[in-house]
Amino acid sequence: MLLYLPLTIVKPTAFLFHPCFSDTCQTSEWYLSLSLSLSLMKHHFIYSMQRMCIKRTYYGAVSTLTQISSPTRKESTSAMQEERREISEPPLVTSYQALLQNNDLHISTSLKNENNIIVQEIDLPLIDLCNLQSENRENKILCAKEIISAASDWGFFQVLNHGISLELLEKINREQVKLFRLPFEKKVSSGVLNDSYRWGNLTATSASQFSWSEAFHVPLKKISDEDCNYGEFRSLREIMNKVATAMSSLAQTIADILAQNLGYACDDFPQNCDERTCFLRLNRYPPCPFSWPETGGGTSGLVSHTDSDYLTILHQDQVGGLQVMKDSRWVSVRPNHNALIVNIGDLFQAWSNDVYKSVEHRVIVNAKRERFSFAYFLCPSYKSTIGAYAQPSRYRSFTFGEYREQVQEDVKRIGRKVGLPRFLMDHTE
Repeated sequence: MLLYLPLTIVKPTAFLFHPCFSDTCQTSEWYLSLSLSLSLMKHHFIYSMQRMCIKRTYYGAVSTLTQISSPTRKESTSAMQEERREISEPPLVTSYQALLQNNDLHISTSLKNENNIIVQEIDLPLIDLCNLQSENRENKILCAKEIISAASDWGFFQVLNHGISLELLEKINREQVKLFRLPFEKKVSSGVLNDSYRWGNLTATSASQFSWSEAFHVPLKKISDEDCNYGEFRSLREIMNKVATAMSSLAQTIADILAQNLGYACDDFPQNCDERTCFLRLNRYPPCPFSWPETGGGTSGLVSHTDSDYLTILHQDQVGGLQVMKDSRWVSVRPNHNALIVNIGDLFQAWSNDVYKSVEHRVIVNAKRERFSFAYFLCPSYKSTIGAYAQPSRYRSFTFGEYREQVQEDVKRIGRKVGLPRFLMDHTE
C-alpha cells in the first residue's frame, strides 16, 4: 500500500509503484509469447484508435464512433460514458507491452497464480469497536485483546463501528470516481491535488514487477491547504478533510491500544505523526485483460509488499482483489461493505520487536471490473528515530528517512523492497 517513489516529472513512460516479486510460469513459452503478443497488439490498436477517435467526446462533441453506430439516446449516453472512460485511462497496455518486449517470457504473476493454485477467499478477523465505548470494563478489555491478537497473528484485521459514517465513505467514493474520469493528459499536467497523480511503476523492468493502477497520493496538510489545487472538484476538499480527521483519530486509538499492551503508558505514541507526515491515497485499478479470475491470480494492481509506516487503514469497494500472505500462502480478502481494514506497518513491527506483524499483501486486478479504494497511512517525520519499546532490540535504531532511502535504493539496485531485514542487528550483506 505505501509503496511509491516521488516523481518530479510525470511522463508517459513514468510509473508509480516499485516491484517486489516474481515467480516462474509453467505455461510453454512459445504459446505464452504468441497469445500475449496477439492480445497486446489487439488492445494496443483499440487503445490507439479510441484515443484518436473520441478525444473530443469529453468536451461534449459526438464522437466519430457514435455517429457511425447511430444508437438510441440511452445507448448513446452509455457509449459516451465508455468513451470518456477510455480517454481517462493511463497507457497501461502500451507500457506493459514495452516491458514484455524487453525481456519477459516468464510472466508468472501477470498470467497465472503461483503454481496455478486457487487462492482461497477468507474473512479477516472482524472486531466491533463499539465495545471500546462500553461502560462494561470487561467488554473494553475483550475488544483490546481482539485487536492485539489480530495484530500479532494476522497483521491484518477489519473493524466495525469505527466512527466513520457509511454516508461519508460513499461520498468520497463518488468524488474519487469522478476525479479518475478526468482525461489522462489532464490528470498528468493540470496539477490537480498538487501534482499528486501517479500511475504504473517507475522501476519495473519486467511485466511481473508492473503495477496496473493509478493513484493520487496526498499529504494530509495539503488537503486543507488553501493553495491545494482541487480544480473542478471543490467539494472534495471538505470530504477529504472529514475522512482524514476521522481516520487519524481511529489510527491513534488502535495505536494506543497496541502500545499500552507492551507497557507504553504515554498517550503520545507514535511520536511525530501529524498532518505534515501522514497521507491519504485514492486508488483506482482499471480492468486488465491479463488477469485470471478462475485461480485468483493475474496481473498485479499493486505488487507484493509490506507497508513502510506504523498503521494503514483501508476502505475498499466490493470488487475484491486484496490478497494477504498467511501461513506462507496467499489468501484473498472477502470485501465487507461495513468494515474498514487495518494493517500493521514495518515501523510498528520494528518498534514492537516483532510482536506485531507487518505482513506481505498485494492487489490482483479484475479482468472486467475497475476497483476503487482509499487508504490512510500513519507515518512519522523523516527525522524520527524508530527504536524498540524494550531492550535488547532485534533491530538497530534508524530514522524513518533512512528507512525510506534504503527501500528506494534496494528497489533501484535489485528490483524489490527488502525492508526490515536490512535493519536487523545481525544483518550482513
